[in-house]
Amino acid sequence: MDFFNNHRQLFIGAFLLFVVLTLFVCIIPALNNEQNNAPLPNSIPLDEQAILGKAVFVANGCVACHTQQVRNVDMDKVWGSRPSIAADYADNHRTDFWRNTATLMGTERTGPDLTNIGKRQPSADWHLVHLYNPRIVVKESIMPAYPFLFKIKNKLEKGDVAVNIPEEFRNGRKGKVIASAEVLQLVAYLKALKQTKLPDGTPEPDFLYKKVGELGSGSTQMETSKELNGAMLYTNNCQSCHQANGEGLKGAFPALKGSKVVLDENAELMVNIIMNGYSARESEGFGSMPAVGTNNRLKPEEIAAIMNHEKTSWGNSAKKVTTEQVKKLMDVVKVKAAK
Repeated sequence: MDFFNNHRQLFIGAFLLFVVLTLFVCIIPALNNEQNNAPLPNSIPLDEQAILGKAVFVANGCVACHTQQVRNVDMDKVWGSRPSIAADYADNHRTDFWRNTATLMGTERTGPDLTNIGKRQPSADWHLVHLYNPRIVVKESIMPAYPFLFKIKNKLEKGDVAVNIPEEFRNGRKGKVIASAEVLQLVAYLKALKQTKLPDGTPEPDFLYKKVGELGSGSTQMETSKELNGAMLYTNNCQSCHQANGEGLKGAFPALKGSKVVLDENAELMVNIIMNGYSARESEGFGSMPAVGTNNRLKPEEIAAIMNHEKTSWGNSAKKVTTEQVKKLMDVVKVKAAK
């Protein structure tokens, strides 16, 4: 009992026990974990611009609202092709000896998850407009605007990247809106965020708690149910650029309202644009469209629902397509894209 009555021995003993427990429970397992992990084989390290953009991302508090972790629940399917795994974060290294890397997994989901934003939205034009004022492209957005990351100039200089901002969002500012080096670095970082495909033969983790839709047994009922999802599918995959009213943004993203492509009875070009992207109108000032159908792994019935929504909305009155037609056209455009 003398040990418990001697405060010096008791304190030293408790301290040594704490040190031993810390070594064996925390420090040694952590060091062992660092030595026994590696990024996925197909992962691409951030380049210099993206690394600088990561610092801008952290400095402006983006991590407070945006996560970079696809959970294994069905509702997170829109953020990535699979749930995130530990190897997705193995390429994060200490900034230096004294500073650990920033924790980018996030703490709350006020804004959308950014794990795969580089594939979901690869357009630099969209990101620049969105960062200047998110309400330009997403009317209901609660994200803060970052106009201080842009400059106003009367005349473009060599190397300047101009951003097309609608007049009503300029707050009376005249001149050309120019992207600063910091915002270009931030966009480079966002475009670099792409979920790496697992090696061939590696089973992907499952998404849990899937919602099973109650569809009728007849083909007509099924087609109708898919069409009912057209507006929602359009919102999730197309609205951020082409807008809820289908009018797009002048000088940035073309309108679908009254579009010749949308109204054309031959839907091959429309399917090709959805599956392979489109850049033919860049000379007119419009941004290039990503391959939304391929990137988001949309099924033929989902593409048909989106197309029919666009063909019958905003005053458009075009002939609808069937899932079978879309399947055949997807095969056609896939062959053409491979040539």
